Amino acid sequence: MTKTKADIIESISKGTGIPTKDVRVVVEALMEEVKEVFCKNDRLELRGFGVFENKFRRGRTGRNPKTMEEVKIPDRRVPSYKPPRKLRKKIEKINFDET
Repeated sequence: MTKTKADIIESISKGTGIPTKDVRVVVEALMEEVKEVFCKNDRLELRGFGVFENKFRRGRTGRNPKTMEEVKIPDRRVPSYKPPRKLRKKIEKINFDET
């Protein structure tokens, strides 16, 4: 099941009793802050939730599968997320037959 931003906003609103309108403002501000961190190439660490940062991916030579022509793929930065150890262990215990 996919959970959308609207689902998260609604869930937080119901759980806290804060109006949906106010929760939406906070969630959107948080998302903008995360985007800003990525754009500045900074690192965002949320204790107990994980670390967001850009990783450097070295350029390489790829191949167009249709024409088999070699293509130069440039260096780039890609956003990444690393969950904390406790969360990784919790995820490992999930039974995939239940999903």
